[in-house]
Amino acid sequence: MNPWRSLGGLDRAVWVLCATTLINRMGTMVLPFLVLYLSRGLHLSPAQAGLALTVYGVGALVMGPFAGRLCDRVGALGIMAASLFLSGVALLLLPLVRGYGPVLAATFLWALVNEAYRPAAMAILAGLAAPGQRKAVFALNRLAVNLGMSVGPALGGFLAMVDFRWLFWVDGATSLLAFGFLWLMTPRHQTAAGGGAALPEDEGAGAPSGRALANGPFLFFLAAIVPTVIVFFQIDAAFPLHLVKDLHMPEAVYGLFFTVNTVLIIFLEVPLNAAMARWSHRRSLTLGALLTGAGFGALALAGGYWSVGMTVVIWTFGEMILFPGSAAAVADWAPPDRRGEYMGLYAMTFSLCFTAGPWLGTLVLEKLGSRPLWGLCLLLGCCTAAMVGSMRSLGSRREAAEA
Repeated sequence: MNPWRSLGGLDRAVWVLCATTLINRMGTMVLPFLVLYLSRGLHLSPAQAGLALTVYGVGALVMGPFAGRLCDRVGALGIMAASLFLSGVALLLLPLVRGYGPVLAATFLWALVNEAYRPAAMAILAGLAAPGQRKAVFALNRLAVNLGMSVGPALGGFLAMVDFRWLFWVDGATSLLAFGFLWLMTPRHQTAAGGGAALPEDEGAGAPSGRALANGPFLFFLAAIVPTVIVFFQIDAAFPLHLVKDLHMPEAVYGLFFTVNTVLIIFLEVPLNAAMARWSHRRSLTLGALLTGAGFGALALAGGYWSVGMTVVIWTFGEMILFPGSAAAVADWAPPDRRGEYMGLYAMTFSLCFTAGPWLGTLVLEKLGSRPLWGLCLLLGCCTAAMVGSMRSLGSRREAAEA
């Protein structure tokens, strides 16, 4: 059976949303080059430029749960459209901002409007996909993200050589283009309703019900995935430093390993999650956490190009299983009228790990060295696997019955 065939019955709105994400992500270039722009374009110190990224991370942390609650009150589709439009306008205006304080304030405001997109998009996807399709649907959305990210930062590098302002103009224009596409391709009745058509209730959705912050098992689940998500974000900090400083590999090799990761995701993530659609969340997330921890942990023993490449393959499979699976678990867990709230806390968890993970990894790398760091990554992956595996039910009543 062709695992891609299972996507044929998806709601048209799923494809529209994923296409919108692709258009938006194809212009993603300001955030990857923000530190470079601030240090070289505005002549700020490296520490000042780095603080701007921290400010962006704080904005993402603040906006995640707030945007989620707002999605439930006014409609996720409206929040998603507003995020695209306001983010586009903010990006077009950011090159006009001068002075360190105003730059930090503008970065924070941009983070607020830009990061409202993620919980809104995930809430819509959760409402449009049947429980058995959710892993594949979230994998399809990640495919759109990765396809776009394979274009945006690469193009941004050439634009930065011409004029840093082009980064903001192109990024802002693609956000507005994505807004226009979403507006034109979404039926007016769905726009007014604030989202796609609701699915009939199933035995897995909305269990247990109630507020996310009052749902103890759900909060335990978010805490359980934190260790492995922190491990994953070493790809942005400790991993390239280890390659260059400890293994004495050229900087270009990091880009090649990143390409290996992206190619595997593009060709395998959707069919892999479609094939695993009937796996329980506990089973798939335990495997994903173990593969992620084992992949990064194996870097302690890898010393050459091929051995490092194998570790990339291992943790990429962990990523491909863990991320769509965890989003699908949250979607199954959330009551239909609180999907935005649950997705907002889920997005906030990732923002927290993105903000703290690279700093923690580089700190351990500097103080203890690479082998203790990668050994710790293996332990953290096992920690998530043990915590997830200990849960009697994970997202749906069906898994509680199977426990």
